[in-house]
Amino acid sequence: MRRGWPALAESDLDGWLARVSGGVTQRANSVASLAEPADVDAAVSAVERLYAEHGLPAVFQVGPTARPADLDARLAARGYEFGSPTVFEVAETAAVLARLPAHPVPVTLADEPDESWMDLWWRVDGRGGADARAVARAILTGGPARYAAVDGPHGALAVARLALVGEWGGLYCLAVHPAARRRGLGTAVTRALLADAAPAGVSRCWLQVRAENAAALALYEAAGFTPAARYHYRTSPPPRDS
Repeated sequence: MRRGWPALAESDLDGWLARVSGGVTQRANSVASLAEPADVDAAVSAVERLYAEHGLPAVFQVGPTARPADLDARLAARGYEFGSPTVFEVAETAAVLARLPAHPVPVTLADEPDESWMDLWWRVDGRGGADARAVARAILTGGPARYAAVDGPHGALAVARLALVGEWGGLYCLAVHPAARRRGLGTAVTRALLADAAPAGVSRCWLQVRAENAAALALYEAAGFTPAARYHYRTSPPPRDS
């Protein structure tokens, strides 16, 4: 997941990896607690100082491999706020391709997102102005990936990204223009990406979906994905007024 959505900068803080990317997306601006620090409280303080230097709150991504094992409880005791519960799902690429129906609409594939691709994704899922969009593009292109789009007369109608990490492909950035929904275009770009990557050795794939999005979870289950883990974020409380 880290390689599929790479941060612009990473700092090793005694086994914790603090990712910083201008505040654009929680994934790229949170701590991956890969190993237990010698002094957990000191490590949390170091994290808070680092993010404060960048004008950001301290954010931890907390899942089943977080270290120490009681990290979530420790952060909650410090007033860190719970948010963005997410399900991490996996599937065999061949199984997904067998379940997704073919769609006759032409799909364009590329190694980088063009402006039409970015315009649609940012319209549907973007947060912030031009500077944030530039950071987001740097995150997207920070590692190998493929980009799919269904083009319309005035720009992209559907887009998606597949991060390439060895035998794994990570599905990100699925977005469909509001006027083009319920036409199977999201399925079309997803299938095109996996069909393109499978011959190159991408035998397994993953995606992340918010835990409360029951409709999306049902769709992904029908496509062959199964839950593998859950994670959430803990965000430092806002500073108290003096």
